[in-house]
Amino acid sequence: MGESLRERGWRLFDQIIESAPGRDTSPWALVEGRVTFVPDYDTLSKLLGVPVYLNATSQSGVPALALDVWVSYEMRRAGFDADKVWPRASEPRVFPYEIHAFVESLPAPVKKLVRERISGGKVAGAAKSANLLGKNYVKQVDVVMSSWATGPELMISTKRMDSSFGKNAANRVEESYGDAKNLRLRHPQAALGFVYALNAIALSAEHDKAMWLIDLLQKLGREDDAYDAVALVMPDLVGDDEQAGTEEPDAAGPLDAGAIPDPAEDAGAGADHVGDDVEQVVPVRLSTAQVPAALDPGAFFAVMCSRVLDNSPINFHTAARARRAAAEPGAAPLTTAVDADAGLF
Repeated sequence: MGESLRERGWRLFDQIIESAPGRDTSPWALVEGRVTFVPDYDTLSKLLGVPVYLNATSQSGVPALALDVWVSYEMRRAGFDADKVWPRASEPRVFPYEIHAFVESLPAPVKKLVRERISGGKVAGAAKSANLLGKNYVKQVDVVMSSWATGPELMISTKRMDSSFGKNAANRVEESYGDAKNLRLRHPQAALGFVYALNAIALSAEHDKAMWLIDLLQKLGREDDAYDAVALVMPDLVGDDEQAGTEEPDAAGPLDAGAIPDPAEDAGAGADHVGDDVEQVVPVRLSTAQVPAALDPGAFFAVMCSRVLDNSPINFHTAARARRAAAEPGAAPLTTAVDADAGLF
């Protein structure tokens, strides 16, 4: 069987992340006297171009992954452990950190064999997505930072709406509000966030509906027992809706807790596409004029990082603390190495 669109997408995403100029730089900077999180929007634009390049529809799962890859990339730039932030920057995308540490402690010959087996997806516990138990039901969470010792410290859900704005807007907001309550009530100390991608075409095609949706997204971040912050990105997708990549529908029916294989893994499988060229991926322009300050992605990441750091002991996440502190006025140059972006498998 040839590669699926999802596999091709991951290969291109990985190449973009590996070559991203901001990959090894801190996202924190002093802007107008304030310590500010500065996202790598150029990398986001390139990632959003992958599903367009592949003509990937929602059934392939590729359009939804572009946001997930970017959000996890930004959390690693902030200095959080690369092997605790899911999806990881390499296979397996979801893998318990403690098992990773155990494998690293094995004798070299055994470690090599185990790594190969894990990378080939031949081990239980490795998956493409993570399911977390909330108060009342299990929810697939798109970006997670967790370990057995701490439980979930970061949970970020992502959604895309590239078309059918009038039909889907209310449903997406209602689902997200319920998901926030479900997760927050079981994990009150975790950083809980929501990132929404709305096709900028909505501002002209369904202006009133788009403005209503943007207003609701701002309200989602104001509830004490729901999301800590909400972010909005507006890719300017033109042309055929399916080629632009419509939103990824959630799986129907109850889910099992824990990490599970993604059912869409083989969607769109066909011949091998070794000719995919990341240099031919055209970045998608981002529209920022209509993004309110309350939904600014930089502010969103700042809240997520602060929430994690504030709710953990000072000897946890030392690299992330050092990166943020280095941007403060009068701080000494950063000397603490950030955890490696790429996993070891």
